[in-house]
Amino acid sequence: MTDPIADYLTRLRNAIKAGHRVVEVPASNLKKEITRILFEKGYILSYKFVEDGPQGTIKIALKYDPVNKVNAIKCLKRVSTPGLRKYVGYRDMPRVLNGLGIAILSTSKGVMTNKEALGQQLGGEVLCYVY
Repeated sequence: MTDPIADYLTRLRNAIKAGHRVVEVPASNLKKEITRILFEKGYILSYKFVEDGPQGTIKIALKYDPVNKVNAIKCLKRVSTPGLRKYVGYRDMPRVLNGLGIAILSTSKGVMTNKEALGQQLGGEVLCYVY
């Protein structure tokens, strides 16, 4: 697999389109941090790290509106790819959906959202957009 983050986002996207409640993805430290951010910002209901085998898995419970059965995540878009990395400085921080969505960045101080990176005046690699 050449792009594990794109695979992670695709698994989430497919589970949402299929209407699944829980999705399992292979674990890595970067995926754990992205999952933590999605939970903190209210895009997923809960998550659990399962240590089985050498790699482990992440079980993610997706968040749906109880009335309309609409998922909290409308779009997951991969920005930086292995073939074309996308880096931004804190002055050029992207605004996703005019501030309603988030961009997840990998910075020198760890993985964080665009708003947190802007507050700390950090730039980094833009991993994905979520709204």
